[in-house]
Amino acid sequence: MDGYTKLGDEQRRQFYDEGYLIVRNVLDDGAISSLIEAGDRLLATDQRFNRFVTGGGIYDGFRNCITMDDAFIPLLTNQVTLPLVIQLLGSNLQLSTSHLIYRHPDPPDTPDSIRRPGWHRDNGRTSLDLGAANYPRIGLKCAFYLTDLSQPNSGVTMLAPGSNQLKERIDIPAGATDPVNAIEPLLNPGDCVIFEYRTWHAGAPNFTGITRKAVMIGYAYRWLKPMDYVMQDRSFVEKLSDLEQYLVGEDLDDTLEFQPSGGFNPLNDWCQQHGVEQDRHGT
Repeated sequence: MDGYTKLGDEQRRQFYDEGYLIVRNVLDDGAISSLIEAGDRLLATDQRFNRFVTGGGIYDGFRNCITMDDAFIPLLTNQVTLPLVIQLLGSNLQLSTSHLIYRHPDPPDTPDSIRRPGWHRDNGRTSLDLGAANYPRIGLKCAFYLTDLSQPNSGVTMLAPGSNQLKERIDIPAGATDPVNAIEPLLNPGDCVIFEYRTWHAGAPNFTGITRKAVMIGYAYRWLKPMDYVMQDRSFVEKLSDLEQYLVGEDLDDTLEFQPSGGFNPLNDWCQQHGVEQDRHGT
């Protein structure tokens, strides 16, 4: 990884306090076209392995999509987003999820209040096991959007700023659809939204007549089990660089003795090169 996108102080504050960042122009036209072509090929098949369909087919896509077409692999080490992720979470990371999501248009009679999916946090098993009050900052998603979401009701992921700090379920006033401070980001193709797993979010309606296309790459600490896989297939791992292998959970340390530090981590070399702190502490 050659790139170094420095995280600004205001960006760090916003992510810690509000639970999200919007990063513009992350993907160029060539990357967007390649990703859409790969996604369209997959969605045109009848393949069921790793497929995830909800909302009566309104949502369609694939989990662990990084293994399903080589076009998705560069997102894992994107030169803009991965440096930001390291500066936000530290270097003890691995891939948690890769999710290709096509959000088809809603039928004409769909009410404006529809939210597909409804308001939720990611990695919900954490809240169930630890309780909402004990849910720590353990991971985030980089949501790469491939289609035009510059107008409201385009199927974008809505966010509730500051909800990453909540110790209980989010409050939606009686008779309302959304929390009072909900936002609907307006995005262009190639923009990326980085948001914490704890940040409450929901799917806005899509009244554009155009399918919203996105790929979400999630990172979490290496002591957490990934959401999409336990161990990646060897045929996939063998085509990856050392850094990419590390990020999908491979152990690159050939030392026989026990390593209290966790062993060799290529992200630490990047941190040293750019003067970035390897460990992150905070809430």
